[in-house]
Amino acid sequence: MNADVGSTKYFDSVSFECAIPSSGCGRSYNAGSECPTLWCEKGQGAQSPSRGAESIADIRIGPEEKLSQWQTEVQALEDSQQIDACVQAQVRCVALARLVYGDIHLKLAQAHARLAQCYLQLKGLPLQAQEHAAKAQAIIPFCSPEAAGEEKAEVQECYFTVYYTQGKSALLLGKLEEAEVNLEKADLVFGELQQVEGNRKQTEFDIATTLSRLYRHQGCPGKALCQCERALKLHEGPHAACAVYKDMATIEEEQGQPNAAVQYLLKAYSLVQEVTPGGLEEADICYSLAVAYSKSQDPKYLDRAASFFQQSLSIYSRCLRPGDPLTLSVQDKYCRVLLLSGQQERAMKILKESVSLKKSTFGDLSAEVADSLQLIGGVQMTQGEMMQAYRTMSKCLEVQSLLYGPQHKKTRVIQQTVDLLSKAPEVAGRHHKADRMKHRPPFSAVVPSHLPAGAALSPSDSEHLKKNI
Repeated sequence: MNADVGSTKYFDSVSFECAIPSSGCGRSYNAGSECPTLWCEKGQGAQSPSRGAESIADIRIGPEEKLSQWQTEVQALEDSQQIDACVQAQVRCVALARLVYGDIHLKLAQAHARLAQCYLQLKGLPLQAQEHAAKAQAIIPFCSPEAAGEEKAEVQECYFTVYYTQGKSALLLGKLEEAEVNLEKADLVFGELQQVEGNRKQTEFDIATTLSRLYRHQGCPGKALCQCERALKLHEGPHAACAVYKDMATIEEEQGQPNAAVQYLLKAYSLVQEVTPGGLEEADICYSLAVAYSKSQDPKYLDRAASFFQQSLSIYSRCLRPGDPLTLSVQDKYCRVLLLSGQQERAMKILKESVSLKKSTFGDLSAEVADSLQLIGGVQMTQGEMMQAYRTMSKCLEVQSLLYGPQHKKTRVIQQTVDLLSKAPEVAGRHHKADRMKHRPPFSAVVPSHLPAGAALSPSDSEHLKKNI
């Protein structure tokens, strides 16, 4: 979606003559061109899936009533997850709000703020969201600065939407200082809104989790954990609590505290088992637990890591298609844990089975296939199978040379391993024998092949052989 769609540039190519008494703000447009509302009616804007072909009577509906219809339509499209149609419908709302209320009105600011929300939450486009949020922010100060009561609450609500959208967009773009300023403003405005409108737990929960992620990216784990604790007091369901516990585990893990991370993940694990056992959410938490246990310095935790890896793989294999990239990635980590715990045969079986799946998923010449070959070759080396290791590592070298080139550091490491393996007695002896076979004298083609073993040559055959020698 173009960032200019829904902005004031929406009318650059559309001009007409009309005045709108209801807004108290007449707008002049060039004669001979069509109304933006009619421009949208002719198919240039979003088409409601529930409307079909619009009648002439529907076209004659005033822009204010039309705006109300499309605002309702936006919510219906969002509820039905029709993302593109929802964004296009909100673009129409921006155009109609400007047509009805003029360039400087709270309704236009609200339309821009809502469009910014759509771009961020539905489309994941932070740049477009920031542009429309900035337009809304520029309009709000001119909208009844001394408003009171319900109108003041609407102004505050619009400010909150603008600050919160700008903060989340800046966080996605890596602009941490800008994100902090806007999110803290949003939190402050939200506190004022609560005094007017009462308790709004879900919105405050969203603010707390977003601030937690911001402080985590800023390297402030203490502040991040405080926001997580705040979010835990506001959550309205076990799924939200699981998400918070996972965030807290991530913060602890980044601080080099795997044991603390495990405790938070175990809380999430107990919650998800009560609500949706055997689902993908449980598989994700089991995988996180397995990774956390594998990072612990205590060797006894390796068995627990292997158990959680196995549990997550069981769910992924059942819920996802064969050869899914996530399943294959978890398998690789599981095999490394098995190798650390001395279960080489089991690890080798899984690794060899995964090679064919990786080839069908990623292609023969892929980094994933090269990684598996390197791991298999390393296991074969530890088992003393030098010839098999040499062959496996040579295949790995061939793939990495084509992927990265001969001078890449990964390729050079494998090349050194292959050179080292080539000096092993088993491999060197096989190569020496092969070289002797290459340089041996050719067999004489003039010896009759029909003679039985041990039979003497006839005088004529002997004479013929002497002439050819």
